[in-house]
Amino acid sequence: MSRTVRGAAATAILCLTLTACGGGSPTGAGAGAPAAPDPLDSLSTEELLEQARAEGTVSVYSFTSRIAAVEAEFERTYPGIDVVATDISSTEQIARIKAEAAAGSPGADVAYLSDAPVVLDELLDEGLLRNYVPPRVADALPAEFREPLLASRLSTKTLMFNEEAHPDGPPVQNLWELTDPEWNGRVVMVDPQIRGDYLDLMTEIVLRSEEMGAAHEALRGVPVELDEGIESAGEQWIADLYANGVVLVGDTDSVNAAVGARGQQDPPVGFTTYSDRRDNSEENRALQAATEVAPAPGIAFPAMIGLSPDAANPAAARLLVDFLMGDDSETGGTWFEPFYVPGDYPTRDDVTPPAEALPLAELGTWTIDPGASAGVRRDVADLLLTLG
Repeated sequence: MSRTVRGAAATAILCLTLTACGGGSPTGAGAGAPAAPDPLDSLSTEELLEQARAEGTVSVYSFTSRIAAVEAEFERTYPGIDVVATDISSTEQIARIKAEAAAGSPGADVAYLSDAPVVLDELLDEGLLRNYVPPRVADALPAEFREPLLASRLSTKTLMFNEEAHPDGPPVQNLWELTDPEWNGRVVMVDPQIRGDYLDLMTEIVLRSEEMGAAHEALRGVPVELDEGIESAGEQWIADLYANGVVLVGDTDSVNAAVGARGQQDPPVGFTTYSDRRDNSEENRALQAATEVAPAPGIAFPAMIGLSPDAANPAAARLLVDFLMGDDSETGGTWFEPFYVPGDYPTRDDVTPPAEALPLAELGTWTIDPGASAGVRRDVADLLLTLG
């Protein structure tokens, strides 16, 4: 029976719950401790299935609403195992997992989430998640997608435009153009203070300050002039974007609607998910990715999967992780179909990207380094507070 639940913004409630419980320590492996080997990790799909059917259910937190399609297909493939899926942003997932662990009541067997810098630092390193790589697909995964946490695909936050209004291509060729008066109040993105993947975008721009400085000089003919208190070209771009009236919204759907709606004469541009073009026909939109934008139009980042160290249904949890990686066909089959769209990039090297997909190199995004991002992310968040 399908029981997908859309997660609410529950962080405040969770904090109250945590306070009421008097804190506590994680129930998993312990802060910084590596997960002990588990015999289940080496079982084949068929061997897991027998135990998973005995468990009968598996719960998952997912940062993407496409988990509903995964849920339906998993239950068709493995009748008798009920998937309880909660659609909840990565930011809310992180808060919920931490609060549940402190209260001694883990709520999900599997976590499917982005926001890698925080996930690795605050969940994996603290023993609140553990890694599991299905043996069936291990050899098809480059090392960086097997460790420290399994990554099923790369997603994006990249500059998008309305191709109906701009049939000849992107209306800008350089990120610094977005700070010009022409684009005042016409750049849209989710508020980075409420969504971690957009904070990762801002963080990467700061980390790439040398490239941002070169892009400024290529466009303006002069080096970037830094305002008082601003330490880099990336920080200056963010400050200038905010000063130019960037429109901050609460969710990606709002960005897509503002940028992509057909019939606009002078639409905004916005940072959103490239794969959301899959909904253009259904939503009557004309979203398209802005390529050849200097120094880069956005970021690519891993969609990661982790297990609760105290999973109530450990065999079914591993079976679901195996399923999320796709079947043995060259497209990942119906298991991977929700993510087999242009703009999502499979991490398995034996899965062929969709024929109509724009290669990642051609899209031109930066691929984030979660470790480097973690080192400056808080400083970028502090900067944004001063600009908001």
